[in-house]
Amino acid sequence: MEISLRDLNVGEKCKVVGYKKGSTSYRGKLLAMGLTKGTEFTVERVAPMGDPVEINVRGFALSLRKNEAAAVIVEKEV
Repeated sequence: MEISLRDLNVGEKCKVVGYKKGSTSYRGKLLAMGLTKGTEFTVERVAPMGDPVEINVRGFALSLRKNEAAAVIVEKEV
C-alpha cells in the first residue's frame, strides 16, 4: 500500500521512497528543497484542515500544501 506524506500524523518519522506518477510540476521543486529518495523527516505540525503540513527535514522546517504532500510517497519508520 502506497502512503503519501499527506496521510501522516504529527510525530511520525518517515523516509522518502519516491514520487507519484504525474507529479512532475512539484517534483523538481521538492527535490530542490531536499526531499530526495532516502531522506528521513518528522511530521511536526498539520493544520486543522490538513493544509499545510510542516515537516522537519535536514534540520529545517518545511511546509507543504496538500497537493504537494500528496505527491511524495513515504515509508514509515518503526
